[in-house]
Amino acid sequence: MVALTQQVLRADSVSKSYWSKSGESKVALADASLNVAQGEFVSIIGPSGCGKSTFLQILAKLVEPTTGTVDYRGTGAPPEPKDYGFVFQQSALLPWASVLRNVMMPAVIGRSDRREAAGRAEDLLGLVMLPGIGKKLPQELSGGMRQRVAIARALFNRPDILFMDEPFGALDAMTRDDMGFELLSIMDQERCAVVFVTHSITEAVLLSDKIVVMSAGPGRFVETFRPEFRGSRDRDIVTSAEFRNVEADVRTALLERTTKGSS
Repeated sequence: MVALTQQVLRADSVSKSYWSKSGESKVALADASLNVAQGEFVSIIGPSGCGKSTFLQILAKLVEPTTGTVDYRGTGAPPEPKDYGFVFQQSALLPWASVLRNVMMPAVIGRSDRREAAGRAEDLLGLVMLPGIGKKLPQELSGGMRQRVAIARALFNRPDILFMDEPFGALDAMTRDDMGFELLSIMDQERCAVVFVTHSITEAVLLSDKIVVMSAGPGRFVETFRPEFRGSRDRDIVTSAEFRNVEADVRTALLERTTKGSS
């Protein structure tokens, strides 16, 4: 288990409402509060349409909340782009740019030293187990490889927080499992906090220091689990009785809240 010391991110009573085409107000997210500690891996799991991705985008200041606040390290404001990396459901790589240039895109945008940036990008490709592919184009890679490149790009600026919105959802089961274990290895080295949205209970239990379950829309945080075995995780852990018990508890909470919603 990672040592959790300093609070990095805090969301207090965050809500988000939208206006429908008929002029009615629709509540997508209701009164969501969350604390994220330095180095902590937090998974958010809930039914489709409950506001998981909306909440993640609010944390990253990509969407403004209707009510509530987000505080990054006591600044009274959400983190700035320089403070975090974001990995989306699709890799969102530039198809015309080489893998190396995609990874170093933050440096290109920031007009940093190209030689130093290229070295950092090469190091990150090695970290995500893709050494020597910098000259390839994204279309030459598999889906899993493209997501690894996206993770490398998100880590380029050594972010304090990594936001991940179902980054492995489009992958086959075997590749998804492999990516989960690789992500754990990467996070052991990078030591940034992670807020991870997923539909997979197994994935959440495997990866997380903390799992937050959301109800059906309007989404609310209704239950929190803290798996105690993360520090000793390996490929055998997923077949252990301990792992299966946590899975069952999360599944029960999720099914109850999916059925009952916010009642």
